[in-house]
Amino acid sequence: MNKDTVKKTRHAAALQRDHSSSMIQQSASPAKDRKTLRPKREVSPEQKTRGKRTRVSEMAEPSNSSEDGRVRAVKRKVIEDREDPSKKLTKKRRGSVERRSNPVEGCSTTVGDVTNRGGKRKVAEDGEGPRQKKKRTQEPKETKKASVEARQAQFHTKYKEQNQLGEGGCGSVFAGYRTSDNLPVAIKHIPRDKVFCRQVDQNGRQLSVEVAVMQKLTAGTTGSVGASAPVSLLDWYDLGQELILVMERPVPSEDLLKYTEFNGGTLQEEEAKTILKQLVDAAKELQDQGIFHRDIKVENILIEIGSNSPRVRLIDFGLSCFAKKGSFFRTFYGTSAHIPPEWYSRCTYKAGPTTVWQLGVVLFEILHNKAPFETNKFLGNKLKINRKLSKDCQDFLRMCLTKVPEQRPTLEELQRHPWLR
Repeated sequence: MNKDTVKKTRHAAALQRDHSSSMIQQSASPAKDRKTLRPKREVSPEQKTRGKRTRVSEMAEPSNSSEDGRVRAVKRKVIEDREDPSKKLTKKRRGSVERRSNPVEGCSTTVGDVTNRGGKRKVAEDGEGPRQKKKRTQEPKETKKASVEARQAQFHTKYKEQNQLGEGGCGSVFAGYRTSDNLPVAIKHIPRDKVFCRQVDQNGRQLSVEVAVMQKLTAGTTGSVGASAPVSLLDWYDLGQELILVMERPVPSEDLLKYTEFNGGTLQEEEAKTILKQLVDAAKELQDQGIFHRDIKVENILIEIGSNSPRVRLIDFGLSCFAKKGSFFRTFYGTSAHIPPEWYSRCTYKAGPTTVWQLGVVLFEILHNKAPFETNKFLGNKLKINRKLSKDCQDFLRMCLTKVPEQRPTLEELQRHPWLR
C-alpha cells in the first residue's frame, strides 16, 4: 500500500469518527435543554412581568403611541380594582364617613342628612349649610403655646374668679368680678369637646356659635351693659383646650326655678303675666335678629329682684344658632323633657313654633305646683291646665301648647293676646 492510499484511508476514518460524535451530541442535546430551560422560564423576571401585561393587552389594541400607553395605564388600574373589590368598598366607606362627619354650622342636621347632594341642598335650605373649607396657615407649636399662655395671663389679670354658680352639659359657670372696676361678672368655662356648634367668621376662623350669637346681640344693643333682656358678653378667650366667656352678672338675681320655689312653688297669675310679657318680647327680639335660643326654660331665665317689679334676663346661649325665616331643623338641641310634639311625629321642628311651645312650658311650670313638665305626660293628659286660672290665661296656655305647630300662634300674635294686655 502506497503512502497516498494510507493517507486517504486515515482521512476517511477521521471523518467517520467526527460524524459519529456529532450524531451522539445531537441526540443528547434535547434532553439536556429540557432540564435547563424550564427552570429558566420559572425564574425569568420577564415572564412574570408579561403575565401582568397579558390582561391589559386583552383590553386594548396594540399601539406604539404614547396616548395608548396612557390608556393602558388607566385600564390596568380598572382591572386591578376589579381584581380587588375591597379597594372600592374601602373608598366608599371612607367617603361615606367623611360626608357623614361633615360639620354643619348651627348643628341643624343629623349625621345622615348630608350623605348625598340632595341632603346638602336641604341643609342649605335650613339656613345653616355646610361650612366652606378655607386654607389656614398652621401656627408653630411654640408660637401657639406662647399665644395661649399670653391670653390666659391676660384673663387672670383682668378678672378674678370666685365661687361656682352652676354646672351644665356645656360647661361650668363661676361668679367673679372685673379687677378694674369691681363689676360683677359670670365666667363660663367650656371644654373644647363641649363646643357643639361652630361658625366660620369672615377671616376663616372657626368661632363658637355661642360667641357669635352673643356678639351680635351685644352689637345690637343701644346703651350700656344691662339694657337688653339677654345678658351681655363682655369678653371671651380661646385657650385651646377650653373656651372662656365673660358675661355680665345681674346682682341681685336668681334663676326662675329658684325664684318660683322661694315663692312656694307657684307664682301668682299677675306676676307670671309680668314675666311672660317680658319673655315674649325678648323672644321676638331674638327672632328679628335671626337667632334661635333653642333652650328657653326656667333654669335659663334670670330674675332681677332688686326692684319692685321682677325683670327678666335670658342666659345660656350654648345651644343657640342662627335661623333663617321658615328654616327647619332635623337634630334636636335643648331639654329632652320639653321636646315639641312635631319632633315625635315629623322628626323636624322650626324656630318660631318651638319657641312658642317653650314659652308655654315655662308658664305651665311657674303656675302649677306639680312635677316638672314633660311633653309626653302632657300629650297623654297626665298633666292638665289648672281651671282656676283666668280664661284668658288658660287660652294663652292652650294656644302655646297646641300639638300641631301650624296651629300655634306666632310670637307677634302672642304679644297681642288679651291675657298680656
